[in-house]
Amino acid sequence: MNRDIIKGKWDQMKGSVKQKWGELTDDDMTQIEGDADRLSGKLQERYGWAKEDAERHVDDFFRDDAGSARRDDTLRGDDRL
Repeated sequence: MNRDIIKGKWDQMKGSVKQKWGELTDDDMTQIEGDADRLSGKLQERYGWAKEDAERHVDDFFRDDAGSARRDDTLRGDDRL
C-alpha cells in the first residue's frame, strides 16, 4: 500500500494496527497519525527492533491489509458468492 494512502485511511486502520502491535499506546497512535515512518519508529522504540526490521513489519502489514481489502471488495461486488 502506498504510504500516502495510509495517512488517508488511518482512522479506519488504527484498530488493526493496535491489534497487531498491542504495545503501542493511544498516545503513540495519535503521534503516528498515519505516517508509516513514525509507525516504524514507534515499533523500534516499543519492541527494540532494528530500523530495517520495523520497516519490513510495517510494509508487510500494510501490503497484507491492502490485499485483504481488495478481496473483501471483490466478494461484496459479486452476489453469487
